[in-house]
Amino acid sequence: MSTAPRLAQLDALRGIAALAVVLFHYTTRYDQLFGHAQAPLLAFPYGYLGVNLFFMISGFVIFMTLERTARPMDFVVSRFSRLYPAYWGAIVLTFALTHAIGLPGKTVGWEALLVNVTMVQGFFGVAHVDGVYWTLEVELLFYAWALLSFRFGGAAGLRHFLFACLALRLVYAAAKAFWGVDLPWMGQRWLLLPYICWFALGVTVYRLGRQDAGSIADRALAVAAILVLGIVEHWGLAALAAIFYAVLFGAARGRWTWLEHPVLLWLGAISYTLYLLHENIGWAVLRRMESWGVEVHVAIALTMALSMALAHGLTTLVEQPAMRWIRDRYRARQPGAKPATAGS
Repeated sequence: MSTAPRLAQLDALRGIAALAVVLFHYTTRYDQLFGHAQAPLLAFPYGYLGVNLFFMISGFVIFMTLERTARPMDFVVSRFSRLYPAYWGAIVLTFALTHAIGLPGKTVGWEALLVNVTMVQGFFGVAHVDGVYWTLEVELLFYAWALLSFRFGGAAGLRHFLFACLALRLVYAAAKAFWGVDLPWMGQRWLLLPYICWFALGVTVYRLGRQDAGSIADRALAVAAILVLGIVEHWGLAALAAIFYAVLFGAARGRWTWLEHPVLLWLGAISYTLYLLHENIGWAVLRRMESWGVEVHVAIALTMALSMALAHGLTTLVEQPAMRWIRDRYRARQPGAKPATAGS
């Protein structure tokens, strides 16, 4: 089967996940932090789980990218061109607009802005320009571990790393539950233990969704990830993971043609920039409009429209041109290099 339908459907799922996070932040989270002038008729208290779906999709895409790149630098260039140009545009926009509009307790100074350029400011104890950027550090760490384990052991190496992390997740949980011992937090952070189940599930979706249907070990990894979620977190979250898995697997096989609706494809195309831009800018705009007496549902709708417009602009004017430029220059200097396609 061609990869085009499944990548389009994957992008649409990413767009739906981004929309869920936006709705959560504009209804439930905003109300917790600032308080809406009146309670919205609809709230999305579980919209934050869109981040979990993001992590699953990342597991899928990163394994696909690793398989398609011949050299480590191909992978590095692919990920750098995908993440950093849009991110740099987003931190500048967020910094400028939140200072101009005002968002008490959420703005940062110039020194923090400069450190934020690295995308790993959290490791230095520096505040994020926007709170959602914590997930980017998680993504970068997963990329590094995936590249390292795949480089030295191929698919089996990455699978062994994921199995080891799932086992450690159980060890941490058992130490806390049975002996009241909190094992080092840095170990959890550096090995991504709170999120490793979701990445593992995404990797297995890619492996099992191919024509050769993966291996028994891949199936075992998927089952182990869901079981660990149930044991360590709760079984409702494990059930949700199984649902996400089924939906993502269907997209991997190109089965969900309804996801190829133009609106969903557009939402998928701007999903990364929408995620980067929506939170602090959106909160600042919501506070200002509600202070002017704009009805809460109108304020949320207008803020969403503004966030999507900004995301569309950043995608078309910065993200896509910069990604193409970086990858084209790299290919020109490295004959035979194949950084992943723009959609990944």
